[in-house]
Amino acid sequence: MPTGQTLLYFIYVLAAASVILAGEAMYLSFAKSRSRTGSINHRLRRLTDDAPAQQTLQGLLRERGLTDSGDFLFGLVWLNRLYTQSGITGNPLTFAAAFLLAGLALALLLSIFLGVSILASSIVFVVVGLGLPLLVLRRARSKRIQKFAKQLPDALDMIVRSLRAGHPASVAVGLVAREMPDPLGTEFGIVSDEITFGLSMEQAVRKLSQRVGFEGLHLLSISLSIQAKTGGNLTGILSNLSAVLRERQKLRLKIRALSAEGRVSAWIISLFPLVMFGILLIVSPSYYGGVWNSPLITPVFLIFGLWALLGDFIMYRMVTFDF
Repeated sequence: MPTGQTLLYFIYVLAAASVILAGEAMYLSFAKSRSRTGSINHRLRRLTDDAPAQQTLQGLLRERGLTDSGDFLFGLVWLNRLYTQSGITGNPLTFAAAFLLAGLALALLLSIFLGVSILASSIVFVVVGLGLPLLVLRRARSKRIQKFAKQLPDALDMIVRSLRAGHPASVAVGLVAREMPDPLGTEFGIVSDEITFGLSMEQAVRKLSQRVGFEGLHLLSISLSIQAKTGGNLTGILSNLSAVLRERQKLRLKIRALSAEGRVSAWIISLFPLVMFGILLIVSPSYYGGVWNSPLITPVFLIFGLWALLGDFIMYRMVTFDF
């Protein structure tokens, strides 16, 4: 390839990278400005619409894929739980239909206009229409639980101070719902509303634990259940639980820092073959010669691709720790 053409490809790559970085900078600036202006949580914004409190509670539950009573909406409980814990709002059927239609459109595009085989188009449809939404939901749930874990100790401290000031537990939970941002503010607001409309504190916190999926809420539910049955100092229990959650968060961050080298190594090892493959295709398209016409190329790529994914999974499990 002539030197001038190589330089031209290099300029194209730099231009594309510049556009991507500019878009990311605009997104980050927009996200920061939006977080500054959005000082109240989603539930308080819904309450400003002058709708009855019970209707607002039912709307918050329905947009999370739950019934008006806070139970799971459809039969696949694990999928319903994943959608609810992801924090994505809206109709679950609309969310699923969007990915299914996108996968179908992409598969038809590849099959009709690019001449891709039916088997490959079907694989694309399964990956985009079924696999991708699950990955999106799992990623959203993980990020939401991390945010909740950072907020929960502060919320428990706020409840403890309110109880020591002489407020009942329901008022203390309502205070957290008014003062804390999402995701914790809205979730505790739902707890406050459920207590107002007849549920006990123990039942409302148990439903909260199911909606969020954070193990610290399970500890809170057990603590409240024991305190309700046997009595005891609730402020002391919540204060100790807050301290335990803070120490667990510190330990998690320490382990994440110690395992950072393993995670970076996993990314480099995984992406290096793909990056080199792309560079060779750009710099020298004829490097691989007529190997693409070989009938063995598809099974070889499939076998080694699955083998690489297995290695990535093993490395992921080696640097991921459960608490």
